[in-house]
Amino acid sequence: MNKNTWSNPTDCKKFDTAEDVQVLIDDINEKFKDEKLLTIDLSGNTFGIEASQALASCLAKRDEIEVVNMSDCFTGRMLEEIPPALIAFGDALADKKNLKELNLSDNAFGPNGAKPLQKLLSNNNYIQILKLNNNGLGIEGGNCIASYLLAAQEKNVKENKTSSLHTLIAGRNRLENGSMEKLSEALAAHGNIKTLSIPQNGIRAEGISLLLNNLKTCKDLEVLDLQDNTFEKATDDDEEIPESDGSTALADALPSWPKLKVINVGDCLLGKNGGKIIDALASGFNNLEEINFTYGELVEKDALAFSKCIAKLPSLKKVELDGNAFSATGKAVEAIKQALEDCGKDEDVLGELEDMDYDSEEEEEDSEVDDIADDIDNLKI
Repeated sequence: MNKNTWSNPTDCKKFDTAEDVQVLIDDINEKFKDEKLLTIDLSGNTFGIEASQALASCLAKRDEIEVVNMSDCFTGRMLEEIPPALIAFGDALADKKNLKELNLSDNAFGPNGAKPLQKLLSNNNYIQILKLNNNGLGIEGGNCIASYLLAAQEKNVKENKTSSLHTLIAGRNRLENGSMEKLSEALAAHGNIKTLSIPQNGIRAEGISLLLNNLKTCKDLEVLDLQDNTFEKATDDDEEIPESDGSTALADALPSWPKLKVINVGDCLLGKNGGKIIDALASGFNNLEEINFTYGELVEKDALAFSKCIAKLPSLKKVELDGNAFSATGKAVEAIKQALEDCGKDEDVLGELEDMDYDSEEEEEDSEVDDIADDIDNLKI
């Protein structure tokens, strides 16, 4: 462990009172009497109100602190215990100018746990990495966090300071469409977002479109993870393909992100407009390393189109296409493998294709059509 990092040295994981947590405070004060405490890892413990207040008072004296990991810190606590505990920690960290990373993931505190973060997130405009994964925020909590981030950016403007925030991780929070307007507004306002990871949030086509349209201003975006949301608009079978959906919005936004390294839209039901994303990739992305299109309802022609993109993706290291609607042994996959070989890339760049949602009868029909076309051409000859 780095000499500037502290984590609980005891076997005890539950701390209720100030007396309980004193052993941790004593250890911090002893070990970092002459050294800087840059990283503190409180994860995997559970802190009550009084213990949180005592430990927060200790942290308040540590202006040098850079990373605070408080993931999974309130297991077994009553809902009414968590807000006062978060307020105590928030008060202690709100003025820390060296604080770069805050991790509050895996604490199921819901929207009532988001509200106590107001002082911390609105006032500390030095945080670079904010992790709020699996907190059960819901729409209300998501909107709270977004409003606090907007307040922090307003503070940046008043102080003539460039935003520090470049990473937001907030998967599995049921953010849904209802929080996308305010959250995308906050991200666009900060403008320096490099990593956005919000998988498994029940966001549907309208919310995805709104988010991606606003993210166009984030020119430094490198990682976009929207896995397991929904891009396709719900339509009746006899309705025309909608002109605007998540896939169309992503295709329109891609040219805004020349530094993009990772696209993860697996399990997103890209739908009939999914091919537009591949068409957008054909313009070339020099930095793109990973693409996840798994279970995206892409068809053979989309896969063939992707094979022609590979030469325009010189940094490509991994592409996932499992679960789509074309054959794992068909012409498209062979074309992708050949394109990888032509570019000097290992075949392993293409991930496993073990669960393709493919109808062999369709292949037979397509083959018959090809045979008929060949016969017609031969007759012409």
